[in-house]
Amino acid sequence: MALAFRLEGGGEGPTSPRAGTLTTDRGEVPTPAFMPVGTLATVKALTPDEVAGSGARIALVNAYHLYLRPGHRLIESLGGVHRFMGWNGPILSDSGGYQVFSLARLLRVDDEGVRFRSHLDGSEHHYTPELAIEVQSALGVDIAMPLDHVLPGDAPAPDQRDAAERTLRWFDRSRALDPAPALFAIVQGGVDEDLRRRHARELAARKAPGYAIGGLSVGESKAEQYAMTEVACADLPVDRPRYLMGVGSPEDLVHAVAAGVDLFDCVLPTRLGRTGSLFTDDGRVNIKSARFRDRGTPLNSDCGCTTCGNYSAAYLNHLFRNDELLGYRLASIHNLCYIHRLCERMREAVLKGVFDAFADEFLARYQPADEAARTEQRARWETRPRA
Repeated sequence: MALAFRLEGGGEGPTSPRAGTLTTDRGEVPTPAFMPVGTLATVKALTPDEVAGSGARIALVNAYHLYLRPGHRLIESLGGVHRFMGWNGPILSDSGGYQVFSLARLLRVDDEGVRFRSHLDGSEHHYTPELAIEVQSALGVDIAMPLDHVLPGDAPAPDQRDAAERTLRWFDRSRALDPAPALFAIVQGGVDEDLRRRHARELAARKAPGYAIGGLSVGESKAEQYAMTEVACADLPVDRPRYLMGVGSPEDLVHAVAAGVDLFDCVLPTRLGRTGSLFTDDGRVNIKSARFRDRGTPLNSDCGCTTCGNYSAAYLNHLFRNDELLGYRLASIHNLCYIHRLCERMREAVLKGVFDAFADEFLARYQPADEAARTEQRARWETRPRA
């Protein structure tokens, strides 16, 4: 599939904020841009029209999950994943490397691929770089990711080096298949600056149509995440899109755009929405708090989303206090709208040449979640019982 990227503002250096347009056969995506996560070909609780209405121009699906259920060949026989989920815009698919290493019970990892038992039914699978490309080609996505070897941020240096080198070999095998979707390369390297830089340079020499930065937001500190993002961007081609995988907190997006990142994805906006945690320019607020019980005005009258345009904070508080499903939907819509609008604001600031001032003002006002609390919350989520 055809893929093009043009810079329209900023980008004075490899780690400068930039505005551009990503062009695919199914439409254009102004950048910076956020991709809502439709892991199983659905953004949880929302219709495709609601996702598009939030400002999304591109969505993400997960090849690992769709390979396991309902199966990539079934989706292919039904006309591909766009028709299957009713989404007309571009779709990027994650190969599922992170999910293989975080959800499944690993049996063996070697250069051939990964042997694992499904987190759904315990069935054994041999997931190879070739199979990952086969799955994504059958889905009919616009942008595909190669299988990569993902490790926790605190993994020993020799293991990080082996994983980065294996990811490079797996990319070469994937690219040799000449897949129909545009195939991005994924930069790994943990929090080792030299390894990150070397891996980015080796992949840049391969002239991929785009580059993803993986292996972050997996337990490292925020400072390490920001530093490794900048290290990777410094050695990636300025004329290709950069995609920071699995990052979706507002302050993280601002820091990453400052370093030269164009694309993002994360479950965070909708996952937080389903717990009643809503984004504002001052930070997250808990809509279940008693202070919203009798507030007859919207959470943010300047928001522009359908939630704030039609419902009071008191009504949202009521929905969540009574576990009404509509609350999950309205909060998810608000959070996605907030993130998309943040990307639009950053794009406008880059085009006007005032991004640094915008970022300074935003970060001075926005109160991020306490890092210790964030780490504890993530640990609870990852160890939750699964059906």
